[in-house]
Amino acid sequence: MYLLGYDIGSSSVKACLVDANTGKIVASDFYPKEEMKIIAVKPGWAEQDPKDWWANLKLAHESIMKQANVKGQDVKAIGITWQMHGLVLVDKDQHVLRPSIIWCDSRAVSYGEKAFEAIGKEKCLSHLLNSPGNFTASKLAWVKENEPHIFDKIDKLMLPGDYIAMKLSGEVSMTIEGLSEGMFWDFKNKCLSEDVLNYYGIPKSFIPEIKPIFGLQGQVSAAAAKELGLAEGTPISYRAGDQPNNALSLNVFEPGEIASNAGTSGVVYGVLDTVNYDKLSRVNTFAHVNYTEELTRLGVLLCINGTGILNSWLKRNLAVEGLSYADMNKLAAQSPIGSKGLSIIPFGNGAERVLENKDTNCSIHGINFNIHNKSDVLRAAQEGIVFSYEYGMEVMKEMGMDIHTIKAGYANMFLSPLFAQTLASVSGATIELYNTDGAAGSAKGAGMGVGIYASHKEAFGSLERLSVFEPEADKKEQYREAYQRWKNLVVKY
Repeated sequence: MYLLGYDIGSSSVKACLVDANTGKIVASDFYPKEEMKIIAVKPGWAEQDPKDWWANLKLAHESIMKQANVKGQDVKAIGITWQMHGLVLVDKDQHVLRPSIIWCDSRAVSYGEKAFEAIGKEKCLSHLLNSPGNFTASKLAWVKENEPHIFDKIDKLMLPGDYIAMKLSGEVSMTIEGLSEGMFWDFKNKCLSEDVLNYYGIPKSFIPEIKPIFGLQGQVSAAAAKELGLAEGTPISYRAGDQPNNALSLNVFEPGEIASNAGTSGVVYGVLDTVNYDKLSRVNTFAHVNYTEELTRLGVLLCINGTGILNSWLKRNLAVEGLSYADMNKLAAQSPIGSKGLSIIPFGNGAERVLENKDTNCSIHGINFNIHNKSDVLRAAQEGIVFSYEYGMEVMKEMGMDIHTIKAGYANMFLSPLFAQTLASVSGATIELYNTDGAAGSAKGAGMGVGIYASHKEAFGSLERLSVFEPEADKKEQYREAYQRWKNLVVKY
């Protein structure tokens, strides 16, 4: 008995098979092997063809079924996770009307800003828990104004994962979590946001049928069963955006629990049980995977753009040729806490929401040609990334979040012991690293959705913890002094 998970990223599509009895991954693969094409017709634009997601899903799916030698009828449920905030539009025949405007496309920023003012900042924050921003609803507003011939043909709007569910089942639907990340959900009234729909002139008929995050969302159609070699009627029973799903993958469901990742950009994602928001909109709040109209579970998302991309930039431009990331981590560890007074502000990958959308670029402060060397620069970079996390987590704490444990997958920046130890010591939280990923999490979510697992505790009881980093209490003052020096530079922005 197996569970199947799909992860629709902007770089690749991943598929994963999980043994439902043991909770172990039996096969996993992704396509394409090179990064998936992003269409950028103009600066700041980013689009992808949804048909490419489906084509790569089929390749990844075929690979894992062959690896595991599993028959289609042995797959008992399917879960889906996706790159958040994308816009997919289809007509009444379920034909895609234009390429998807994906998460990193910034063309709709001005539309969100005008909506924030017109609807009212307080009303937006208290009902949507965010500014309309550059999210899905604002992207649709751009289509309405600039491509009216497309807008007039729209039957339904979707997020990327909803498109995959449609291809699997032949039915179009969304979840409350998806509606919330698109700025279509009113948390105060617990219904579709009339304010957003009315302001942007979006017909309510564009919104598909709402399905539960866990539960029967659709069944594999005869056509999809033939394409994928699955059994017709296999249930699709879980669906969520990548950051709520990353938290699920780490068994983060309850208030005070925190999930994190640190790839090209970095995320800290915590769970709240009260409707709350940051008045400056420096962090985003969405429905968590276990949110219902009866149970308030919100995911507060801190996103830092300039994290792993800083480390990779240093590797390409500063490290000796042939130096691996592991070698860089060892070299950075040779520098003392505080990097001998050197500070790096890592915000060099566009506007940072935690800085109220300021675009400050990356900068190095305090460098002394007589005392600083490569190890100091490498350590200051990792410290700067950690400090940006702590800066954002202070906002989360202001919202009432108690951060005592941070869970993360053992990947990307968390492969660096220095990074994990610095985060533990600066934040005062215990860092726990696990062997998991988004596709595996979505597969287990599907198991919860069909009742194979009675609870998330049962679903994730087999989650493998690889290492733990506790705060270094005896060095707390050194870490906090370095952080305060860094913070004093940031607040000047």
